[in-house]
Amino acid sequence: MTTALHPDRDAAAATAAGRDASAQPYLYRRRPLEEPDWRRLPGWRDVTRAEWESAQWQRAHCVKNPRQLRQVMGDLLDEDFYTDLDRDRTERATMSTLLPPQMLNTMDASSTEAFRADPVRRYMLPVFGDRRTDWPSHPLAARDSLHEAEMWAVEGLTHRYPTKVLAELLPTCPQYCGHCTRMDLVGNSTPTVDKHRFLVKPPDRLAAMLDYLRRTPGVRDVVVSGGDVANLPWPRLESFVDALLDIDNIRDIRLATKALMGLPQHWLQDEIRAGMERLAAKAHRRGVQIAIHTHVNAAQSVTPLVARAARAMLDTGIRDVRNQGVLLRGVNDSPAALLDLSFALLDEAGILPYYLYMCDMIPNSEHWRLAVWEAQELQHAIMGYLPGFATPRIVCDVPYVGKRWVHQLADYDRERGISYWTKNYRTGLEAADPDALTRRYEYHDPIHTLPESGRAWWRERSGGLQG
Repeated sequence: MTTALHPDRDAAAATAAGRDASAQPYLYRRRPLEEPDWRRLPGWRDVTRAEWESAQWQRAHCVKNPRQLRQVMGDLLDEDFYTDLDRDRTERATMSTLLPPQMLNTMDASSTEAFRADPVRRYMLPVFGDRRTDWPSHPLAARDSLHEAEMWAVEGLTHRYPTKVLAELLPTCPQYCGHCTRMDLVGNSTPTVDKHRFLVKPPDRLAAMLDYLRRTPGVRDVVVSGGDVANLPWPRLESFVDALLDIDNIRDIRLATKALMGLPQHWLQDEIRAGMERLAAKAHRRGVQIAIHTHVNAAQSVTPLVARAARAMLDTGIRDVRNQGVLLRGVNDSPAALLDLSFALLDEAGILPYYLYMCDMIPNSEHWRLAVWEAQELQHAIMGYLPGFATPRIVCDVPYVGKRWVHQLADYDRERGISYWTKNYRTGLEAADPDALTRRYEYHDPIHTLPESGRAWWRERSGGLQG
């Protein structure tokens, strides 16, 4: 129900203005969360609640291929969908299929058409028919589109920002998103992508990261990621974070896990909750902030189990649970979809809407990516509805620059879809580069969003090759 402090006065004012209060571009209504009944799917008809809420059961029953999807869906999907899925896995997919029951259950399986159109399906279970045929990839797409590996201080530790580092502890996740920005390293190889591998043994890599941080007092903020930290055995993760808490200059620690949404059962386990309480207590004694960053792209993914997991983590005493979604065409590319997502996170799960990243320029991602001008319009459209502290910022992660709000560009060639960006710090690659702070760095819109003159320019530049 929509609420107002003075409903009679507000209604009268709206009438006097010649319009109804419901004529706002977006009408807020609180929507209680729902856990869809998994027993509606033939393969899970006999699954008990205890099994469903077991992290071990969820991991053991992930969908990894079309055969397993058939076992779950029965005759709900037509044969063409499985053919389309199999072709994508062979010819286009940069990530292997790994879909927890929790996520599959939130998709609309009422018909093949509904399943194809489902926002979560579109990015977690892509099919060949989703991809563009004119420009499936941008000519400048790259496996490591943000050049993170070039900025490794030690293997897996990206030192891009002056005071912040990214620690990639492992190369696996409990679920694989089709648009993964780390598709060059994370997950199993696919027919189109032979994944890179860490060369140093995990204990030695983690020890080298800690050693670097102990001798680099300019770093105060560590994003602990991967992969997904939910795939790291808890004792190893707790040991690493505990060691971070012993480093005096570390003041912020962020644990990155999509599994808070994709596998909330993991974060509801007694061992995890007790361990997080220990870390939160030590952080409180030291005056350090620990937060969890998750990755939710659609409101339907926020279910009661997800809310329980988020609140369980907040109850351990950590600072915050924040969401870093990705802006994806066909998933959340409308003001209503973004506001529905933000209100579901904030009101029902206690998760702070934080960032919405533009999809990075990885191969075969053009059907997901939006142009900068589209992102700017969406940022404008969602302003004013949410509290300022909970209004997500739409950001472009510009290669060699980092996160920039979409309105921070220095110049924009709309015809060719090239935006130009500057920065105010040097990465480790540019320590001796006198032009690093004055150079303009480029980001590129999807070519199909350009006028014909711009598309022709790219065709000529690419030698007639499209994608």
